[in-house]
Amino acid sequence: METKKILLIDDEQDFGFIMKSFFTRKNCEVYHALTLAEGMKILDEVDPDYIFLDNNLPDGLGWGKSEYIRLNYPRAQLNLISAYHVPKTTASSFRILEKPLVMEELNKIFESTSFV
Repeated sequence: METKKILLIDDEQDFGFIMKSFFTRKNCEVYHALTLAEGMKILDEVDPDYIFLDNNLPDGLGWGKSEYIRLNYPRAQLNLISAYHVPKTTASSFRILEKPLVMEELNKIFESTSFV
């Protein structure tokens, strides 16, 4: 089985630790950025399979980069996450997840995504 790469862009260190532990057990390489700028740099270096992008980051709104990510990294599964004001959507190109995340929901995302 091919090792998947996960990029988490979220300023909450505890949340990052939990996510890293969860996906490491699934044999994934996990990269965690605490700022939007750091996350965009890692994105260019790693070309991840999955991206978990928080909205409220110390240096800007993460969701503002979603269109750039969708256009430049179309094979990555984009998952927008936030604890505040999560809109409902039926967009097929990304998911919106509300914190706190449920591990069963992460399992469904991980197991149901097919890669081109």
